[in-house]
Amino acid sequence: MPGALDGIRVLDFSRVLAGPWCAMMLGDLGADVIKLESPEGDDVRHFGPPFKNGESAYFQVTNRNKKSIVVDLKTEEGRAIARALALKSDVIIENLRQGAMQKYGLGAEELRKANPGLIYCSVSGYGRTGPMAARAGYDFLIQAESGIMDIIGEEDDPPMKVGAAITDLVAGQDAVAGVLAALYHREKTGHGQDIDIALLDSAITLLVNQGASYLMTGERPKRRGNDHPSVVPYRPFETADHPLALAIGADRQFRKLADILGRADMADDPRFAGNAARAANRVALYAIMEPILKTRSRDDWLEVLHAAGLPAGALRTVDEVLEAPEVAARDMVVEVEHASIGRERIIGSPLKLSQTPVRIHSAPPTLGQHTQEILEDVLQWDAAHAAAYATGIDKG
Repeated sequence: MPGALDGIRVLDFSRVLAGPWCAMMLGDLGADVIKLESPEGDDVRHFGPPFKNGESAYFQVTNRNKKSIVVDLKTEEGRAIARALALKSDVIIENLRQGAMQKYGLGAEELRKANPGLIYCSVSGYGRTGPMAARAGYDFLIQAESGIMDIIGEEDDPPMKVGAAITDLVAGQDAVAGVLAALYHREKTGHGQDIDIALLDSAITLLVNQGASYLMTGERPKRRGNDHPSVVPYRPFETADHPLALAIGADRQFRKLADILGRADMADDPRFAGNAARAANRVALYAIMEPILKTRSRDDWLEVLHAAGLPAGALRTVDEVLEAPEVAARDMVVEVEHASIGRERIIGSPLKLSQTPVRIHSAPPTLGQHTQEILEDVLQWDAAHAAAYATGIDKG
């Protein structure tokens, strides 16, 4: 089946995570993605350990379904190649420092003179406007400056970051949404447009109910560790062997839980009869629940809870998740053939479309793997010229 974005060419100038994540998702949807790299390559090619046959695991997670061409933008020839590719592209994704693309003659305004339908997506730490536009942004800094770290961890412990680069990922996904909307707009009008995605903006949306609570009350949210500020019981609990997670958000669910725990009376206790009451009296509620849950194993409890349709789960390790049969059934771990690693497993796409399904057709490329191919197929260079350029780039 054709992909939803078949026929769309994306030129990806971005590096590290947020921009490449956006480009990869567009590639999953069928776009032809050309990753333009410097002779040194994307920074994440060097992020490690781990490495395998010289390739970093970090690079593998965000660069499938792309072709790599090496172009040195510091040279006149490199800039000419980049411009020629840009004029044959539908979408540009870039996350260079503010003004860098303009310095290379690759700014949106300049390119759109010859390619009026061009969609130009800029991803940066703080946006292309505002007082912090010139600052470089990285996930850890954004987690710190967005308030995300302030709501993670126990109340008396220091702020804690999320273990994955979530601000990069949410910004990358916001960029995908922006590109898709711009493509639809272009379909109706023929006009391209600029998209300005900031990691800080995207991270602020992750505050969700915590941010909304502050805006409503003026009170700064407190860190509550694994507990929920307003939904109770919604946290891990110890059992006779391994912990389990409960996510009981509705009163009808709590009534079922109370029956399962052998304490049906809790559902009618004024301290616990409604969620607001449970939130106010969580310490007393947990004092009742915790010793009961410790009387049986995690799997025993999960069997009963799931049979009752209650939301509960195991606290799994990364290896347990990635080897789980339900994950395999959803194609969230897939195998691809890599040019230097060989057969490798990578994380799959969460997008499931019935008429234009996602297709993971190629492994993340080695540096410059497709330089000659792109010059010949896209820019129509003759084979000898393309081979000479590719060879020269490889030699540095």
